[in-house]
Amino acid sequence: MPQRYVRVKTTQGNIHYGSLNLNRSVAVFDTAPWDGGQPSGVVLKADSYEFLAPCFPSKIIAVGRNYKAHAEELGNTVPQEPLLFLKPPSTLIGEGQPIYYPHQSQQVDYEGELALVIAEVTKNCSEKEARGKIWGYTIANDITARDFQRKDNQWVRAKGFDTFCPLGPWVIRELSAAAAIQTFVNNETEPRQSALVQDMVFSPQAIVSYISQIMTLFPGDVILTGTPEGVGPLNVGDRVRVEIEGIGSIENPVMSVPTSNTTTSEPENKQPQKS
Repeated sequence: MPQRYVRVKTTQGNIHYGSLNLNRSVAVFDTAPWDGGQPSGVVLKADSYEFLAPCFPSKIIAVGRNYKAHAEELGNTVPQEPLLFLKPPSTLIGEGQPIYYPHQSQQVDYEGELALVIAEVTKNCSEKEARGKIWGYTIANDITARDFQRKDNQWVRAKGFDTFCPLGPWVIRELSAAAAIQTFVNNETEPRQSALVQDMVFSPQAIVSYISQIMTLFPGDVILTGTPEGVGPLNVGDRVRVEIEGIGSIENPVMSVPTSNTTTSEPENKQPQKS
């Protein structure tokens, strides 16, 4: 099993990066692994923490219509170059945390995706160089208010609600291009989405290179690489699970937005404490 790098919150409220052991304990790092973090000697027991999104990036860059069949199912042409949009870091949630269904929307869809985590400051890199700029791979769900995506001339509102980017539960360093990506809703045994990473129109390396010609990428930044065909609506009470072969799965319940004024996105999105 590949090493799994996590970001967790302890029952005391402390946030740490670390590596997940087979017994589910976490070897705490002194900083993020892509920043050169090393084991601090502290080990968290399996019942003493909860998973957060495995990183807290300066930005989340996403690619639209990067699987031919998905572009076709929405009646769109395949882009000649990567189609980019941004999701705010306030959309991030981790394994098991709720996706909140905004009261303004009438259709909220799942979009299972492979996510890339950037290793170092990256600007104007070639596709050949881009492989070395990818620190690792994780799983994302690009939750989308589809009615707003159709209505608006841009996608900020449709993609930007709090909790609209489940990410995790961990990062691994290597992934086969033949890995399968699948999305399941509730207890269904047949996936709603199923494709291979290699079915992408633009490869991860091509995406990183392209984005780096536009904006500087920083360590821990996240890139969502697009979703396969089979996107569809979620309802309050559903559970949605995205699986990627070689990584694992992330599952989240869908809930109504709380009536209080408290934030619905991950409140723990801050830098971990030094160990």
